[in-house]
Amino acid sequence: MTTLTPTTATRADRSAARGSSGQLSLLVHQIRFEQLSFWRNPQSMVFTFVLPIVIIGIFGAVFSGGSGETFFFGLTGMQYYTPTIAAVSVLGACYGQLAIVLAMRRQQGILKRLHATPLPAWIYFAGLLVHCVVVSVVDVALVMGIGSLYGVTLPSAWGPVVLTLVLGAASFCALGVGVASLIKNSEAAPAVVQFIQFPLVFISGSYFPIHADVLNTIAGLLPVKPFNDAMLAPFAHDAGYQWKELAVLAAWGVIGALIAVRRFRWDPRPE
Repeated sequence: MTTLTPTTATRADRSAARGSSGQLSLLVHQIRFEQLSFWRNPQSMVFTFVLPIVIIGIFGAVFSGGSGETFFFGLTGMQYYTPTIAAVSVLGACYGQLAIVLAMRRQQGILKRLHATPLPAWIYFAGLLVHCVVVSVVDVALVMGIGSLYGVTLPSAWGPVVLTLVLGAASFCALGVGVASLIKNSEAAPAVVQFIQFPLVFISGSYFPIHADVLNTIAGLLPVKPFNDAMLAPFAHDAGYQWKELAVLAAWGVIGALIAVRRFRWDPRPE
């Protein structure tokens, strides 16, 4: 049996410290790479940020100055739409864009070459997650800023908003990776992503309130409506943590992660 002397133990500690710092440096580098890749793609950048701004701007022009209405569950139009459009922007950045990007990188052989490098897989996906969270924060801040220009009061407690945003981003990233693992080629990626995203967005009340109890019950078991509700509560009702909705959201994140672990491929699928 090998006995560790104080000298060898110190060396082992130093090696572990160097290993930890090295992995942290790799993670920072990967995050920086994803950010540079995103900001140097003007078309992707513009559509990621401009679309939510245009939508909330149009809704602001239509619903500004209004009072609470039964149609919006006692809220004004802008009180309702500011958090829901913010939620849609997170969905697009973390689920839709990520699934398409991964499918394209796999088809182009980028993932296969990356997998052959010493970069650990968890660092690659952690870098993608942090990148998506950063983009989502910028998106949400823009939507909130425009909403405040139309008289929407910002939440007094930001803890529920931050937790909902981070958990939503992580869950939708996991679902994005899971869906990307099921897409056979990059040409089909946008169609597959939108085929899933559009129905979920509409039945979840993102663009107009849903008053049908049965539909609300069904949508409440899916990931988008719980995310909408958890974002809506601090804005509209000054409420706290929506644990039931967050639990549903986390469960879908686990499902997406399990699918990704079982089905994700680094190399292109054979035609």
